[in-house]
Amino acid sequence: MNKKRPVILVSNDDGITAQGIQFLAQLMSEFGEVYVVGPQEHQSGMAHALTFQVPLRARCISESKDVHMYSLNGTPVDCVKFGLDQLIPNHTADLIVSGINHGSNSANSSIYSGTAACAREGAINRIPSIAFSSLDFSSQIQFEPYVPYIRKIVQTVLNQGLEEHVFLNVNFPKPDRVIRGMRVCHLTKGLWIERFEAELDPRNNTCYWLTGEYHNEEPDNEDSDEWCLAHDFVAIVPIKIEHTDENAKQALSILNC
Repeated sequence: MNKKRPVILVSNDDGITAQGIQFLAQLMSEFGEVYVVGPQEHQSGMAHALTFQVPLRARCISESKDVHMYSLNGTPVDCVKFGLDQLIPNHTADLIVSGINHGSNSANSSIYSGTAACAREGAINRIPSIAFSSLDFSSQIQFEPYVPYIRKIVQTVLNQGLEEHVFLNVNFPKPDRVIRGMRVCHLTKGLWIERFEAELDPRNNTCYWLTGEYHNEEPDNEDSDEWCLAHDFVAIVPIKIEHTDENAKQALSILNC
């Protein structure tokens, strides 16, 4: 009797035409039946945003035996919700993967990332989920050096699952580096020092562009994802979606009445 192949949902925030999602979808077909739902347009930085003000429209991009690819005029999380509700019966995906993002989603960038949000949405639905990102921002990346690491991570998660409401945020060094291995670590403590740069548009009106740089508050901590990436390790961070701070909850118990 043939064993049923896992059902895998793939999404991203770079858009359905991005090289990363195309590459990841084909790689996931080694493991199971793949449903791909990607944003129609680039949606980086959308975090967990949802679309309520306009109707959503899906379009089938391509169909093959193991890969079913759709675009949606919504956010990354819209794509995951649509895939689970409309393409996969009874929300029964065995795995959700997102990426491979063109650009890092380490440290607190994971809060703003639509790529990470896809995996977070999977964890909310109690589905093992992984977000994959690369330090390389180029639109054309040689993803092949990442393949053995992706295979090992995916196979491990398919075999043993993840704790409920936990997803993996995986970041890769640039592919032209010699990867030294993988480390399970934590999100680096730090913050973005941001500013808005003003310029004049063609009608002489002032407009603004958000820019800035990341300030690492623990550059020597070898258990942080930024340190791992700086030293050519694949950084794997298990992230919980439950954020209640038990210490603060106890300290504020005087408010209970």
